[in-house]
Parts: sequence; C-alpha cells; structure tokens
Amino acid sequence: MNLFKNLGLSRDLFAIIEQLKFTKPTEIQEKTIPHIIKGTDVIGESATGSGKTLAFGCGIVENSFPGKGIQAIVLTPTRELAEQVKNSLKQLSYSKKLRVTAIYGGVSINPQISDLRKTDVVVGTPGRMLDHLQRGTINLSKVKILVLDEADRMLDMGFIDDVEKIIKQCRSRQQTLFFSATISHEIRRLSNKYMNNAVKISAVQHVDPSKLKQVYYDISRNKKLSLLVQLLKHESVEQAMVFCNTRKTTDFVAKNLKVNGVKAVAIHGGLTQNKRMRMMKTFDDKAAAVLVCTDVAARGLHIEDVSHIYNYGIPMDAKDYVHRIGRTARAGEEGEAINLLSDIDYDNFSKVLNAYSKFKIDKMETPALERIQTVQVTSEFKSKRNNRGKPFYKRRIRRH
Repeated sequence: MNLFKNLGLSRDLFAIIEQLKFTKPTEIQEKTIPHIIKGTDVIGESATGSGKTLAFGCGIVENSFPGKGIQAIVLTPTRELAEQVKNSLKQLSYSKKLRVTAIYGGVSINPQISDLRKTDVVVGTPGRMLDHLQRGTINLSKVKILVLDEADRMLDMGFIDDVEKIIKQCRSRQQTLFFSATISHEIRRLSNKYMNNAVKISAVQHVDPSKLKQVYYDISRNKKLSLLVQLLKHESVEQAMVFCNTRKTTDFVAKNLKVNGVKAVAIHGGLTQNKRMRMMKTFDDKAAAVLVCTDVAARGLHIEDVSHIYNYGIPMDAKDYVHRIGRTARAGEEGEAINLLSDIDYDNFSKVLNAYSKFKIDKMETPALERIQTVQVTSEFKSKRNNRGKPFYKRRIRRH
C-alpha cells in the first residue's frame, strides 16, 4: 500500500508520486505535507537528504497553475541544489505541465531572462534572484508560496540581507515555508518577522546510528594524504565523499588521488558552474567513486549510495560534522565515517566530542603506509593561471 494516499494529495499528484516509485513517506514528509497542502506556514527541521524537496514540492504543485505568472519561488544556498530542486519539481509537476526555471550565478543571465518571461515556478540562489530583481527581469507580484531551502546554510553563507530583500518583494505570498537542518536563532527571528502562525515540525536524524561506524586516525599532517590513498584503495568503498575545509585542500586532495589511481572528482565554490555540473554528473554516473568537496559546495545535494565519509579535516562547527556523516548509513544501509586527525584538528574534534557526547568514535591504529606520488597545487582556481586558464601543478615523488 502506498502510504502517501493518507496525506491529502490530489489524484493527479498521487499518481505522479506512484510513478516515481515513492511508497512510504519519510518522517518530515509525513509530518509536513498535510499542513503544506492546507496552506499553513511551516518551519521544518530535518537532515539533508530526508525528503524535504518532495514535501514542499507537493504544496507548490498543488497550488500553482500553468500560465499564471510566477506563483512560487524556492531559495537555495548553492547552484547545484537549485538544479536538483528544479528537476524534482519538474518531475512532480509533469501532469500539470508547470514551467520551472532555475536561476543562479556562474552562467549567462540572458537565457534566464528569456525563461523568466514564461515560467510558473522559480528556484534560485539569493544573489542571482536579487540581480534579476534589480534589473527588473523578474516579477514576484503573483508569488503565493515562498520556500527557503537549507535555510541555515543560506544564512551561514551571508545571504541574510539578500533573503530579507527578496521576502519583502513577495508581498502577495499566502504561504512561507522554511526548511533547515538546524533551527538557529536567526531563522527563528526571520520566522517571527515574516511567517503567520507557523507550525514547527522536527524530524529525527535520517542516519541510523546502529548502521553507522565512526572511527578516527591520529596521524601527522604530512602523512594524511598517504593514509587517505591507502584507505580508499584497500577498503571496500562503493562511493565515498571526502570533506575538506578549504578549496585549496580540495584541489590538492582530488588531484593527488587521481595521480595515485583513485578515480576522484572535486567540487567547490571556486569552479565554474559548468565544471561543477560536469563533476557531479561524473560522480552520479559512478564514473568516479570519490567526490572531494567543501561543505558549502556539498550542502543540500541529494547524493545516494554513499558508503564512506572521510573527513580530511574536521570542521570548525560541530553541526557541520553531523551534516557530513549524515550522508551515509541511510535507508537501512550501513556506512562508515573516517576522521583523519592531525594536530590542527584536535580543537575542532574536541568540539564534536563535547557537543555529541553519545557518539562512539573508535581510535584506529595507523597501518604501515605505502609510497605515493604527489603533485603540489601551487595556485588555486581563479588565482594565478597559465595561458590556458588552468592552475599550475608541480610533480614530485615523496616517500612516507
């Protein structure tokens, strides 16, 4: 039996959900969809990947109609998430034939201007949305539904002023929805200011703790890369994500994994949008088993079948650690989170242990390390470049 039938969906939308092979709603979907369908303002707290897009997507599809102007907007923190949400909304609205447009920076604005003249739903990043508002190329006078997706990350990235300016432009909106992995003081302030009698709903972490193994290695900085290469080459890794704290480290790790025979791709905010999309497609198609990324680039992306999470550096914010490890051990599958600690990570790791005292993170003995080849990245993307617009690399052999 398809349990979505109990959530008050229209016959057409329920048929689409059946075609997409969704049968059992996640906790956040089950708790929020009935309120969203009724037009109630909702603050939904749930982890990345727990099904929030389908939850607010149901409300958008049920209450939007083709050719009536822009009736719903979804703000996202990253370009990749904007694309993912757009594609999901297109699937959900297939029978209704809604036009859904994604707008974000890093690509030409002219095709977006053309698409916005005939679209019904817009998904975009705050910066590009504000750009269109300032140019007068987007009309929000008919917006009924406003969604902030991954709201905490959006505010962490400094979009608070842009978000408030956009909200104020949606004067006709009848419903406001905030979805976030955590509900911060700033989100509560925004909700008190711009929402009406919002229902606050919290869903449990999407990770099954019994299925997630957490470990750490205590190792010197200059041996981190050797250990990562060895673990990826010798463990049974299906698809893995390697989190780094900076763009430069992301480039360095991804390049050196490839040099040592590990199929890896990298995404971070310093890459062009076209390259980021190519890298994600390579990973999604399983042409590469390892995605090396920063928190900003990866937050909110829906990535399935991740068996291992590697923290090449421990994040400063303990909540980001939880977001990272929450990408594995889903839907009854087992997963593993591996932390590579050196002296620069001790303080951040202590914050994680203090904030989440119930976590069981076992110390592992470092194995004998094999010799690897390294390539030094001497410039970042968008900094010094050679004549072809590529970063310089310097190759050398190193023994560990």
